[in-house]
Amino acid sequence: MATKKREVQLQMVINSQSLWDEMLLNKGLTVIDVYQAWCGPCKAMQPLFRKLKNELNEDEILHFAVAEADSIVTLQPFRDKCEPLFLFCLNGKIISKVTGANAPLVNGKVIQLIEEERKIAAGEIVRPQHNEIMLIDSDAEAAVEPQVETEEEQYTIVIIKPDAVASRKNEEIRIKITEGGFVIEAGDRRWLSQEFVRDFYSQMADEPEFEDYVSFMTTALSDILVISQGNQQTSFEEAEAEIQFEEPNEDSPEVEESVTFAKTNKGQNSLQEYLEKQQISEFCDVEYDLINVHKAINILFPDFKKMKNMKLEKILALIRPDLFRENKDNVLEIIENEGFKILMEREIVLSNEEAQMLCKECEHEDYYDALVTNMTSDTSLALVLLRDNGFKHWKDLLGPKLVEEAREQAPASLCARFAKESLPINQLYGSDSLEVAEKEIQYFFPPQNTFVMIKPHVDYEKKDEILKSIKDAGFEVTQIKEILIKQDLAECIYISIKAKEFYKNVLEMLCEGPTVVMILTKWNAISDWRKLMGPSDPEEAKLLSPDSIRARYGTSVLYNAVHGSSNAFIAQEVIKKLFKEDEPENLE
Repeated sequence: MATKKREVQLQMVINSQSLWDEMLLNKGLTVIDVYQAWCGPCKAMQPLFRKLKNELNEDEILHFAVAEADSIVTLQPFRDKCEPLFLFCLNGKIISKVTGANAPLVNGKVIQLIEEERKIAAGEIVRPQHNEIMLIDSDAEAAVEPQVETEEEQYTIVIIKPDAVASRKNEEIRIKITEGGFVIEAGDRRWLSQEFVRDFYSQMADEPEFEDYVSFMTTALSDILVISQGNQQTSFEEAEAEIQFEEPNEDSPEVEESVTFAKTNKGQNSLQEYLEKQQISEFCDVEYDLINVHKAINILFPDFKKMKNMKLEKILALIRPDLFRENKDNVLEIIENEGFKILMEREIVLSNEEAQMLCKECEHEDYYDALVTNMTSDTSLALVLLRDNGFKHWKDLLGPKLVEEAREQAPASLCARFAKESLPINQLYGSDSLEVAEKEIQYFFPPQNTFVMIKPHVDYEKKDEILKSIKDAGFEVTQIKEILIKQDLAECIYISIKAKEFYKNVLEMLCEGPTVVMILTKWNAISDWRKLMGPSDPEEAKLLSPDSIRARYGTSVLYNAVHGSSNAFIAQEVIKKLFKEDEPENLE
């Protein structure tokens, strides 16, 4: 009896339409366990609900309920179903549902919605518009549109082997895969750890050459791809239609072979067979097993599921001079609290032409001349912001353009909160569209290339960590490869120290093994890379820049892990010499 009492306290019981209608009057979030009378509520989720209620319900905005589908007219579509179902009701509106006892998903959704409600109550954000979902069962949904497969069923892992990456064969393989109608959902060049390789290839562990294979797969870069089925069926049909106009002859027997492939693979949709037919399967390892695929994605692409469900958008934002001068820190704090990542920032005094470009939509307004004058009078702060659904969220956060409208319609908006007497419009600017944002970002943050290398003494696990630090810092890895640095290349890279006594020690260090060389691209790339590297002496770096790469991975001035060009001229010359035969590519 005591247990039942606790359950009633945790979850209100809804077993009639009138009680359902009462529940819709709840303020805040109500999580509803929809159950069938014959099987009862989902007890497996109750410990999670109790934990969430204890941790998150200080302000009484989180509620839990159990609702018997058999007794409630609204829940008629869910009768006679045996799978658990959880509905999320926010201020009387059903905005989401989770099928199955998926505790991590339910937990994440509750935390997200409660945090959102608290920010709204504190006036930090404007209430987002949640769409009310239709209460129909999964069978009805399947009749409307095809049911999406689970992620484990959708994806295949392809590992392009180190020798293929070293010879740049991986680029051809990527192209072949997409030409076959398959979709590369994620891809990255990485040094695989021994632990990962032993686990991933565990089915080969009893083979006599297994240890040699582990060594081969861990001593250089591999190219790892997450592949989805895509529309290869259509692609095969298009290939067949395209090829059938060509007559096979003695000089081109491959035409006949291609036609045969297109015909025999209709409906088979096998990536392995496709790679074999393209004569590139020997360069790849393909994994279909659901458990292995799931494990590999979690280890190599930990944010993959999150990123797949997100619509990441870059926008340009600008804090006008008066607000930048008086309240910059508060604005930046709000921007970060709203989930935006500040990719780049730049203080700038706008020219007359630049101000006119950003104020174009106001050129027929009475305040246009005053606005342009204000924009060119002092320093502004330009920002590149990244967020899921970033464009809309920034527009909602800004509020109406005019201060008077913002104060009446959206008092919590940035326009109303940071209004200044100097201007009748918003003290912050945001791009009018994603297309405009792309052009503005290119204009205010023109990309720059720099040359970077990871020295031979750095082991492969640390190289992988350095590569992650590079990407986390916002650099785009435009090109990367492993090479042996010979004297002529060393002279080009280290031209500024060629006459120094210790130069011969540098040459000896470079001869110890292959060096990873890269082209990194970013606005202000040369300066930003030198900051990320830190001082050349690792001991000094640990004092002055403890988070820098040299502080974390360097052991001496000679063995300080990484190198980068000191200026744009040297970077350009080294890139020209080391990558003269390579086409730039975007690894992301």
